[in-house]
Amino acid sequence: MNAFSTDSRFVRHVSLSPNHGERAHRLATDILLLHYTGMSDTAAAVERLCDPAAQVSSHYVIDRSGAIIQLVPEARRAWHAGVSSWEGETDINSRSIGIEIDNAGHDFGYPDFPDIQIDALIELSRDILHRHRIRADRVLAHSDVAPDRKIDPGEKFPWERLYRAGIGMWVAPEPPSAPSLGPGDSGDAVTGLQHALRRYGYGIAATGVYDKATADVVAAFQRHFRPAGFDGHVDASTMAALDALLAMRKR
Repeated sequence: MNAFSTDSRFVRHVSLSPNHGERAHRLATDILLLHYTGMSDTAAAVERLCDPAAQVSSHYVIDRSGAIIQLVPEARRAWHAGVSSWEGETDINSRSIGIEIDNAGHDFGYPDFPDIQIDALIELSRDILHRHRIRADRVLAHSDVAPDRKIDPGEKFPWERLYRAGIGMWVAPEPPSAPSLGPGDSGDAVTGLQHALRRYGYGIAATGVYDKATADVVAAFQRHFRPAGFDGHVDASTMAALDALLAMRKR
């Protein structure tokens, strides 16, 4: 494949990445997965995502000015999720569209996301969601599907703004309070927490033990839905947000 037609009218540039393959047979494209690049600038990110040696890619990159670059056709399996899971599915790359948002990330100061960049993300996301009929609860962070190793796009990412634009899920979180569960705890309350997180989609086993894996998942949930605190300890605010989101999914 030497060239391709863009999938969205909002794309400004094409920079073909060689890092893609066939999607798994019969899997619907039903996840929109959002990342930050974690690199110095868009040019460096695109260079890496198009480097055969890197073995990574995404469908789109959005720079800080709002320009959208397409690297891989949506019909192809881009390599952006890595080892990951959601709702029991582990081949996230085969069923997702990946968008990389230019941001230096936590290792380099973690700047705010410019309004113009988020405006472009909203336009592109609406277009993708409409064409693929992706459910709101399957607009996810990289940290949601890989909580043990990823924290992007992070606690500064404006999930509420996307939700108000018709993208993803959100409930207004209560302020953080004293934790009720945390690492080292065990018993029925921990099992119930793990079951609830698993029902929402997180890859977590209901062991009844609040281990590192549980803390990682809780922290990922908090970064997405309760970003005022994301230490991996459960408090009333975290549980209220989780319960409300589960109720929203049932409607």
